Amino acid sequence: MTQGSVVSADDSPPPFIAEASEPVRQHLAGSVPLSEFLRAAGLLTLEERRLLVDQALILFEQNYVHLPLKIAMHAVNPVQRLRVLRRRLERQTPETMGEEWMFHAELTEIFHSVRDLHTNYILPAPFAGKIAYLPFQIEEYVEGEGEGEGEGEGEGRGRRSRYLVTHVLKNFTAPGFRRGAEITHWSGIPIEAAVGLNAARYAGSNNPARHSRGVQSLTIRPLSVHLQPFEEWVTVSYTDPDGVPRELRENWRVVDNLPAFDGDDGAAAAGAPGLEARAAVDEAAAEGRAAAGEQAAVGDRGAAALSLGLDLESDETNRAKIFLFAPHVIAQQDSARARQPLPHLRSGEVESTMPRVFTARAMPTSSGGTVGHLRIFTFMVANPNAFVKEFVRLIGLLPQDGLIVDLRDNGGGNVLAAEQLLQTLTPRRITPEPVQFINTPLNLRICRMNQSSEGINLGPWVPSMEQAVEIGTPFSSAFPITPESSANALGQQYFGPVVLITNARCYSATDIFAAGFQDHGIGPVLGTDDNTGAGGANVWTHETLLMLMNGEPPYVPLPKGAGMRVSMRRTLRVGALAGTPVEDLGVIPDERHHMTRRDLLEDNADLLDHAAALLRTRTAYRLDIDEVSQADGALRIQLRTDHLDRVDLYLDQRPRASADVVDGHVDLTVPGAVGARSARVCGFAAGELVACRTQRLG
Repeated sequence: MTQGSVVSADDSPPPFIAEASEPVRQHLAGSVPLSEFLRAAGLLTLEERRLLVDQALILFEQNYVHLPLKIAMHAVNPVQRLRVLRRRLERQTPETMGEEWMFHAELTEIFHSVRDLHTNYILPAPFAGKIAYLPFQIEEYVEGEGEGEGEGEGEGRGRRSRYLVTHVLKNFTAPGFRRGAEITHWSGIPIEAAVGLNAARYAGSNNPARHSRGVQSLTIRPLSVHLQPFEEWVTVSYTDPDGVPRELRENWRVVDNLPAFDGDDGAAAAGAPGLEARAAVDEAAAEGRAAAGEQAAVGDRGAAALSLGLDLESDETNRAKIFLFAPHVIAQQDSARARQPLPHLRSGEVESTMPRVFTARAMPTSSGGTVGHLRIFTFMVANPNAFVKEFVRLIGLLPQDGLIVDLRDNGGGNVLAAEQLLQTLTPRRITPEPVQFINTPLNLRICRMNQSSEGINLGPWVPSMEQAVEIGTPFSSAFPITPESSANALGQQYFGPVVLITNARCYSATDIFAAGFQDHGIGPVLGTDDNTGAGGANVWTHETLLMLMNGEPPYVPLPKGAGMRVSMRRTLRVGALAGTPVEDLGVIPDERHHMTRRDLLEDNADLLDHAAALLRTRTAYRLDIDEVSQADGALRIQLRTDHLDRVDLYLDQRPRASADVVDGHVDLTVPGAVGARSARVCGFAAGELVACRTQRLG
């Protein structure tokens, strides 16, 4: 059996740490074996354990918007389980309270029982901010009949999942253990069964989501939201790319994760204790006010805390993947901050000022021609306007005949950023998804206390919540987080066809974006899983609730850096599926793609070919405003169009002209319109609105 790096005779770090890539070498040098890390665990007192359970009970019983759904759909009762745990803690003494990991295990399991990745118990020190990892990554593909495209009825017959090594940490060596090695057993368990057992520990809202996380967590586990692995090492049985069966034994190691994205990334910290909503409270604390004792000046960052829609586990995992398997992204980020050319760009790749958020490239297709491929890794940004501006800049540099927007593994982030992006891809007016509170006295109290705070206005929800006292309605009225004016302020910026790629790790704000994309008919959704992750809520942290309540009961600060998050407002779809909740259901793709071996080893070649084939079935339109001039009291607008047969012109939101057109240049002249401040030109094909261009004139 190959020993890997499980044992080192002189206790020196293995080569994959000592000789890691320069951007992450110092960071990885802090890695320690799991057994060494666990010696520092066990810091909670009995009273602190009781406090944690009491606060969790408040969140589930009085704030958790999905509680009726989860009780009905998954036959669980987290409130009763917490009451039972609290009763047991009342009977314990410091001498009989047992090992701390057992307490964490039970409280974590209660949170996981509702299968909601928004609703988390975030473990205290020393687990917070730590990642347990193995020095390689495993991904799944499908082999057998019909691999690649979906086949409708009978789909899935003859298919078999296989698991390949797709990334290996630099300088990690074992005989034949490289990209393309196939995993057959995991610590003696057949790999498919091992994935299933692992998936059962995770809180995915549907089977594809749990299975996907079962694969991902084989080698990377954020300790903030999951217990450490029970095994100190794993034994991996594999067949190398030459067909030779082998075995490897490798230690789990623990290291600090990368920090959450900072302002230079256009991103804000996300949900870990002391990072997300704490920012607004800390500003007040810096001026000498207690963090939870007075009302903090909330401002923009407080508003951002209330518009959070993030899968914390995916966010932590994706940051870990950067320093483990994509250290060049850190070098790119350093270059972007220094306003220097980005290193390590692929052929056709466009430089981004946010390389941890976007990658964009012009991609040749197998049928000839070139399309754009733009990957969005996260919506976790502090400044939605800067995020949208960079997206628009990138799509303007890509081919205009077709665009693939790739959301795979995007765990969400800022709902405002996600919903404001939709308008850039469609001529239609965007209707943001509305959200609802569950009606409880505590939620009503929170909304009443925050009807006119700076950056926060929960007032629209108050009347329906007050009325619920009389009529017993379970949920408040629904209003959007994103103002409709913001969701439509910029308008369409890309006029070619667009395809969206999703998978089961798309969650929360990404679910919202995917649902909006589908509900507004922007283009086909191509899924590598049967559903998105189905995170249908706006998530608030315990610290956000502390802030909103101005230090008043029932919330109290949590001990030792522990944290909690809760689904506070549920999201509802619009359009043809208006009123349908996103939670547990997610977005079902219009077409299915099963990942292939070629996808895993050749940069998603079959997947992107599939997406490009969908683009070829759709039309690329053109609607450019080439020149605006004034003469003799009239306004003249010169247009250039492709595949349109009519244009309508609106000046300052008033209809002023309409003309039939053919491909090429079009002149529109409007008498008496010299003082107009804005122009909106709408293009039609066969009576259908297909393009819309907005431009300020004054």
